[in-house]
Amino acid sequence: MRDLVVAGGGPVGLAVALYAARAGLDVVVREPRTGPVDKACGEGLMPGAVADLAALGVHPDGHPLSGIRYVDGSGAAAEAVFGAGPGRGVRRTTLHAALSDALDRAGVEVEPEPVRSVRDAGDHVLVDDEPARHLVAADGLHSPVRRLLGLEVAARGPRRFGLRCHVRQAPWTPFVEVHWSPGAEAYVTPVADDLVGVAVLTDSGAPFDEVLLGFPALRERLTGERTKVMGAGPLRQRSRRRVAGRTMLVGDAGGYVDALTGEGIALGLAHARAAVACAVADDPARFEAVARRLSRRHELLTHALLRATAHRPLRRHLVPAAARAPWLFSAAVNQLARPIEVPA
Repeated sequence: MRDLVVAGGGPVGLAVALYAARAGLDVVVREPRTGPVDKACGEGLMPGAVADLAALGVHPDGHPLSGIRYVDGSGAAAEAVFGAGPGRGVRRTTLHAALSDALDRAGVEVEPEPVRSVRDAGDHVLVDDEPARHLVAADGLHSPVRRLLGLEVAARGPRRFGLRCHVRQAPWTPFVEVHWSPGAEAYVTPVADDLVGVAVLTDSGAPFDEVLLGFPALRERLTGERTKVMGAGPLRQRSRRRVAGRTMLVGDAGGYVDALTGEGIALGLAHARAAVACAVADDPARFEAVARRLSRRHELLTHALLRATAHRPLRRHLVPAAARAPWLFSAAVNQLARPIEVPA
């Protein structure tokens, strides 16, 4: 009987498998997609995520990030430098390839099959009728395992969507730039010396080019050849709980608020460490409280920012206010940038 099956071979699922292998567990990853897996995302790694990946022996190529800069259409700008060292802009396919290489070196098997059925059997779980001591679902925003277990809950509030492409040109800044318009945000992330990623978040459901019309200054900056646009959403996802018997839901599979604060990979890596620790202790039920504690800061800040920016008058004054109080903006950014400590 295997110690652990991981459903999902994205960055968080591969990290779970790496942590499990380091802990001496017999682990396998179930992932039907082949090759480096792409996804519509901002592609900026906070300094804490860079440090966590380095501790796993994963050093993906990318572009150093000095901090976060907010920009609006009035010309106002506010920036915060990372105090814990640089972050890194990394293409999602590059990150996936680096984690896959580490998994190969660790000798962890990836089976090209999805998880189709899950049944708890008390002292083990049956994954497609095969016994395992634990199952970790790291199968993303629209987690099939979450649905199989009946843990999905309809999300309330605006339906937000993310769209992303790359533009072939040299970055003009070492910062992640967040451009604000009345109805959307655009994230510009340097990911290589000749490539920038451009992601937009919106609740309009409009095509990428239409959303980009709200950012005239940014459109003038984007002069290179553009890749195809990828999409994701609705971003807001909820689950009844993160644990069902011997199954633990990590990362986006356990619920998601929004991409606004850019902390997804760092939080997913913290969930991965915590889930493996619970598996080693044969105490999956503990993951519920640990994951809630790990996610609290991220969810509170994201909910607060979403509520504030949902009101057009407040949204219009967000960047000028950050520019007038740079110490406060810097403190908020560096709260999100610091490593996420996992309880022992």
